[in-house]
Amino acid sequence: MNILCITHADFETPGIITNWAKDKGYHFTIKKPFQEERLPKIDSFDLLIIMGGPQSATQLESAPYLYDEIHLIQQAIEQDKKILGFCLGAQLIGAAFGAAAMKSPEKEIGVYPITLTDEGTRDPLLEGLARSFPVIHWHNDMPGLSDEAVILATSSGCPRQIIRYQPFIYGFQCHLEIDHAGIEDLINACPTDLTASLFTQDKEILHRQNYDHINELMRLLLDKFVQLKI
Repeated sequence: MNILCITHADFETPGIITNWAKDKGYHFTIKKPFQEERLPKIDSFDLLIIMGGPQSATQLESAPYLYDEIHLIQQAIEQDKKILGFCLGAQLIGAAFGAAAMKSPEKEIGVYPITLTDEGTRDPLLEGLARSFPVIHWHNDMPGLSDEAVILATSSGCPRQIIRYQPFIYGFQCHLEIDHAGIEDLINACPTDLTASLFTQDKEILHRQNYDHINELMRLLLDKFVQLKI
């Protein structure tokens, strides 16, 4: 399997997704449009993964290369590619469907639970999971909703945590891929994000968190995602 992963900052990597792909023997390519790397042709990959980043999908004009990413996502949709987006990546998927990103009701940074909706408990990717479980959050915005979009999970601070846009296209506002080293990178790169709020944990709490169980859930969901039948 050929996987294309788009990133938006050197301090926000694919995390454990890279090791997962290596362990599975998949061909894993990372492209960085924010460093003026050109996106590949649509026929060069089977699965598209779009990561998070400091850019805001509510202000696309401030990072024009995001329009190129949206166009690639639209091409992938038309060709029935599997697509997975995290945080900014989820918001760009929404934009590709014509649904603009929005400000989240609350900023969320840290480890907080999300809760599956009734639709989420029946979703083929999420079925069998606990109704509520902890994930990682680092965001101010949230994805827009297309007419076909189904909300699969929510949190106390954000009503759009996991969205199924089409049967093989999912947006995760939350993170499961960030490991402890990735959290350290975010703390160092984005200290102003840790300004106190209702759902913001300070760096001492973030240092002490155990991310292993969240990362294991990411591996499980990635395994299920690639096995979904088109």
